[in-house]
Amino acid sequence: MKIATKRIYDEVSELDGKRILVDRLWPRGIKKENAKIDLWPKEITPSNELRKWYHEDIDSRWDEFQQRYRAELNQQIDKIIELRDMAKQEQITFMTSAKMQIGIMWLYLSS
Repeated sequence: MKIATKRIYDEVSELDGKRILVDRLWPRGIKKENAKIDLWPKEITPSNELRKWYHEDIDSRWDEFQQRYRAELNQQIDKIIELRDMAKQEQITFMTSAKMQIGIMWLYLSS
């Protein structure tokens, strides 16, 4: 599979392939026309409830966030399969504004 992760604030590259935004909210300071996002599947991003809960205490909630996010992803299996199939055919890059990139989605897709 051809999957990478990258911050949305990093320079756009042809090597990114299909750029998929994996944030629930649009990143601050980025114009949509400059982001070059090909896909924004909000249904596979962390829910508003999970995102808000996690941001209350990022340092101590990372492990539980991963577990809860995996449970949410399990509810979107059709979309996950679609992304896996896409990654088998072409390079995809998950784009996020988070400083700690969401590698959990990559791990989920590659398993």
